[in-house]
Amino acid sequence: MMMLKVTLKRSRIGSKPVHRANLDGLGLRRPNQFRVLENTPAIRGMIKKVIHMVEVEEVENG
Repeated sequence: MMMLKVTLKRSRIGSKPVHRANLDGLGLRRPNQFRVLENTPAIRGMIKKVIHMVEVEEVENG
């Protein structure tokens, strides 16, 4: 299964509350922090809301 490496590239300061809530759900709090998450429709939807603030890469599971 493919996993997604999501890295926060822009600061949360000044962002909308909805975007901050999505970043919290993804587990991203500080710039350059990353998480490796499952590639599910729910995660992809959260990423889509904040795509202007994050960088996404596909990685192999394992």
